[in-house]
Amino acid sequence: MRTNPDVLIIGGGLAGLASALHLSKKGLTVTVIEKAAYPRHKVCGEYISNEILPYLQWLNINISELHPTHISTFEFSALNGKTTRTKLPLGGFGVSRFALDNFLYKKAIQNGCTIITDSVIGVSFEKNEFTITTSQQIFTSKIVLGAYGKRSNIDQFLDRDFIAKKSQWLAVKGHYKGEFDNSLVALHNFQGGYCGVSAVEKSIVNICYLADYKTFKKYKNIDDYQKEVLHKNQKLKTVFESSTPIFEKPLTISQISFDKKNPVDNHILMIGDTAGLIHPMCGNGMAMAIHSAKIASELVLDFYSGKIESLALLEKKYRKEWNKHFKKRLIMGRILAKALRYKTFTSIMTSLAASMPFLLSVIIRQTHGSLIKINE
Repeated sequence: MRTNPDVLIIGGGLAGLASALHLSKKGLTVTVIEKAAYPRHKVCGEYISNEILPYLQWLNINISELHPTHISTFEFSALNGKTTRTKLPLGGFGVSRFALDNFLYKKAIQNGCTIITDSVIGVSFEKNEFTITTSQQIFTSKIVLGAYGKRSNIDQFLDRDFIAKKSQWLAVKGHYKGEFDNSLVALHNFQGGYCGVSAVEKSIVNICYLADYKTFKKYKNIDDYQKEVLHKNQKLKTVFESSTPIFEKPLTISQISFDKKNPVDNHILMIGDTAGLIHPMCGNGMAMAIHSAKIASELVLDFYSGKIESLALLEKKYRKEWNKHFKKRLIMGRILAKALRYKTFTSIMTSLAASMPFLLSVIIRQTHGSLIKINE
């Protein structure tokens, strides 16, 4: 069976579903190919900056229906126990990917999008047209958006530069029951990584940490690693000891790459983590994914209306816009993540931020954007 949508989106996470909603709202036919069924949990910090609220409202997404937590304060603790707090410039909200992705999925279906649970096994581009092969069907489309996440087999057969490099990072995420300030998102430093803690809907505490694989592999299991490494930070130890796991076992993902990626690869417009992954310590990956969906969707609509005359020009404009909004944030994320691996630097930075909280606000602004503007 062969189908021919106006736009085919590979991946049904935040970026893929936001694009599907945007494009279908404007009348294009959209097919999303997602390998996993909804709802599902994903390894994610589950904090979203309020910068994307105007766009969600424009998409007719009433986030209050999910009963998110409202987050206004950021806390950082160093391994030595020094702690500092600051108000978040725009604030944000906490909501689980289990709830949010499923919510967006249902809205996309209501909008008339076709969402298929299947795996992509082939991508080709000839004569200005894509052919996408899954295990069950063949699709053709003039436009393909890549929204399949941090790392995938698709990257291998597209021969993307970063995929050949081994990454030192793995991530672990779990949901817990426990007492935690709903207005707070916390980042706790530990040897070889850092851990984010924030509350989501239904009084659930989300704990997600990024760990250096060399340190992690010294221990037999996750429990031992957490007790022997993460608990060295007393703030983090208190969080774990006052919380009860909800998951039978934590979710994990390995080979997480923060290397530079091309926002356009093999003529595919890459969005979300597929285009570039900001370090979780910057706490803004979810907002960036949704924002990138807006940028790509607006340009695709210009392409189909004739304002953008060719696919080559569409690719050029998307690269320019993507770099304009995200390049500096990603660079700053890499710098901060590398610097925070040094105990002395982290201790000095925390001490300075404690005495001059505005410094922390300045750093946060480097990895966050302003409220998204809606042009209509």
